[in-house]
Amino acid sequence: MAEDREILREIWEGRLPVCFSLATDEVSTPITPDPFYMMVPRMTFFPLVTEKVRRHFVRYIIPEKHDCEMWLEFEKHPLKWHYPVGLLYDLFVTDSELPWQITVHFDKFPENKMMKCPSKEIVESHLMSSLKESDAMKHKNHIMSLMQERDHNQLWSGLLHDKFDQFWSVNRKLMEHTADDGFRHIPFRLYVPELSSKPYIQFLIKPVENEKKMTVDDLLARVTIDFSHGVVLYTQVKEKPFTYSLINSAYLTFCTSVSLYAQASFIVLFHHLVPGLDLHFQKVSVKFAYGDNWLQLVCRFKQMIYWSSTLLKTSKS
Repeated sequence: MAEDREILREIWEGRLPVCFSLATDEVSTPITPDPFYMMVPRMTFFPLVTEKVRRHFVRYIIPEKHDCEMWLEFEKHPLKWHYPVGLLYDLFVTDSELPWQITVHFDKFPENKMMKCPSKEIVESHLMSSLKESDAMKHKNHIMSLMQERDHNQLWSGLLHDKFDQFWSVNRKLMEHTADDGFRHIPFRLYVPELSSKPYIQFLIKPVENEKKMTVDDLLARVTIDFSHGVVLYTQVKEKPFTYSLINSAYLTFCTSVSLYAQASFIVLFHHLVPGLDLHFQKVSVKFAYGDNWLQLVCRFKQMIYWSSTLLKTSKS
């Protein structure tokens, strides 16, 4: 158990170097503001740690925008505040891109792409809702419903103030399970940003099925989605729906109705780590879940190969 706790602490203490810069078209002063650098916990949410960023930049924008909500962007991707910082990094950034260059905005909030977050209390409400949802999957919501208000407050305060011991003294109750069967179901989300327009993939999976402990590999083998948008292999199949499946833990395979195929090598990440695919999914979900108790996995593509009877094409993402 001591070894497990050290892993939990190491994940909790993960930090990302971030360089915040004000959008150039929003600078209203003769002097361009210096960037603002910060080491940001992977486990937190941006609205909990960016008040200093706001104070640094707000004096450089027009007064009419001083009360507008600040929002963040990376390479034209608005960063959703209700995603943990580490998940956002896994979705959009590669190892070579440090510090993380984030653009700060006070204008033109993208309301069609993300929710507003006018206060930290909104983040607290989101956290509690997510914890109840994950607990419903693990314990039929028995743990959260039996907790007292002070327990909920301690979970929130621990995350807000980046206090590992304070948070985990309560969170350990949410991770309790029987030694043989584990949770009822494992709360996870799999993100495949290059392909699916869905925010994430999610379905029910038990830690043990047919007396076999489920692994990360078993999870990936079950992912199959039908869709007719997004990736267009060639013009002639633009309107044709096609499917993809994660198979053999190494490739995604596509098949269309015009005998055109594609195969892509990929990596799966959580906390920007590439896990062994034979790891027991139950243990992974306990050690690597975020503060809301959800395991967030990201599928990133390394290479895509297309072929038909007459054409072979390779492209790197």
